[in-house]
Order: sequence, then structure tokens, then C-alpha cells
Amino acid sequence: MKNLLLFIPNLLLLCARLMADPRVPAKERLLVAGAVVYVVIPFDLIPDMLPFIGQVDDAYLVALTLLRLMSVTEPDVVRGHWRGGGDVVQLIGSTALIAGKLLPKRIRRVLTSKVEVAGGAGRTSTNELGPLLVERPEVSHQVGPK
Repeated sequence: MKNLLLFIPNLLLLCARLMADPRVPAKERLLVAGAVVYVVIPFDLIPDMLPFIGQVDDAYLVALTLLRLMSVTEPDVVRGHWRGGGDVVQLIGSTALIAGKLLPKRIRRVLTSKVEVAGGAGRTSTNELGPLLVERPEVSHQVGPK
């Protein structure tokens, strides 16, 4: 977990580089910028003053934003801006999974809720990418017919 928290500054540098890349769509740049602002401002769903858990929601939101970006563009766009060791795509995926398991379900639900975008002629369309992270369904150990 210590490594997860030390990974946040590297993720922010990666986000800054991605926002300057013309291959990243404008909508995705705005989402990445929003995630960076969320990390920087002191008013979060979980205050940053709380040691450890205060930074987990930051790591989770940035990782989800980058996973979304990689689903819209090529993962090599993200890899090209990574200056650290290891495969950044795997690191981001692992960060999202670990941080998601540590967050309370209510906060995780708020951070992963669908964003509605106003379309032309007053219509509203939802995100068509589907869920980025899928939790395993809880298995009930019920005996007999349902």
C-alpha cells in the first residue's frame, strides 16, 4: 500500500504529459484534468488529512480516468509518456483494483457512477464504454430452490 501512495505523484506527472498530447481527445483531457484537480484540492470524498485512506480515493479516481483514456485511445499513448519502471498499463490496473477494494462501497459507487453528457437537440446520452472495472458478484450459499 505504501507503494500505491508513492505512485500518486508519478500518476499526476503522467496526467500532465497526457493533457499536452494532441493524440488524446479533448473530452478525455478534460476528464484527466478533473481527476488532477480532485487530487490537488483538499476537499475530497475522503479528506486527505486522514493518513493513507485519504489518498486512496485519489489514486482510485486517477487510475479509473487513465483506464478510461486507454479504452478510448491506444495504451501505447499512455506508455509513451511513462517515465517510471514497469508496465504502466498493468500498474494502473492494479492500482484501481487495490484502491477499489480499500474504499467503502458507497464512495466507490460515487466515483464510478455514469456521467451523462448533454447531446445535440437537448438529448442526453450516457457513456457507451460500459464499466471499466467489474466486481465479482457475491455468491450466496443458499440451499434449495430460489
